[in-house]
Amino acid sequence: MYLKRALFYGMLLLLLVFTAGSAKKAYEGRRMQEDIAEKILRFHVRANSDGEADQALKLKVRDAVGKEMGELLQDAKTAEESSRIAGEHFPEIIHIAKEVIRQEGYDYPVEVKLSSVEFPVKTYGSYTFPAGTYQALEVIIGAGMGHNWWCVMYPNMCFEGSVYEVVDGKSEKVLKDTLSETEYQSLMEEKNYKISWKWLDFWDK
Repeated sequence: MYLKRALFYGMLLLLLVFTAGSAKKAYEGRRMQEDIAEKILRFHVRANSDGEADQALKLKVRDAVGKEMGELLQDAKTAEESSRIAGEHFPEIIHIAKEVIRQEGYDYPVEVKLSSVEFPVKTYGSYTFPAGTYQALEVIIGAGMGHNWWCVMYPNMCFEGSVYEVVDGKSEKVLKDTLSETEYQSLMEEKNYKISWKWLDFWDK
């Protein structure tokens, strides 16, 4: 009886220590994500629907708007400045998106806004950005009910090479200069932790 009781309390202690350590790691991960999010601006394009034509249209709008924003933001020094520039050019962004839509034979409305958006874990080159809330320039086509596309607008990780997801040397330098050393290194580390027990399956991403 004594051995069983000792084993039970020993297992309970291990569980508490493990859970506390995991909770601390999750908290630190959230804080790190929040700190990183303050220093970058993301780009989010939402398609009208998941139909093949609407998804293809989304990519055409992405390319056109991405090219324009790449030029507008080429001299931006911070995420805050990038957001300001984007906000000042909403009419141009809407016009560009609508022109692409018109040329493709549609008449969907377009909404453009800066907002806080939930993003999943996403990798660009060697960098993995943690899931969480980020400030983003959103382009919403029509009903905005289709699968979306996202990237990092500042520092530029979208617009080189026809807005495919790349990280060139200039962007790497800007990213490293923008983030603290700890934040920068965290983007190059695995961000998945799994705790498995008989009745517990918890993911912290």
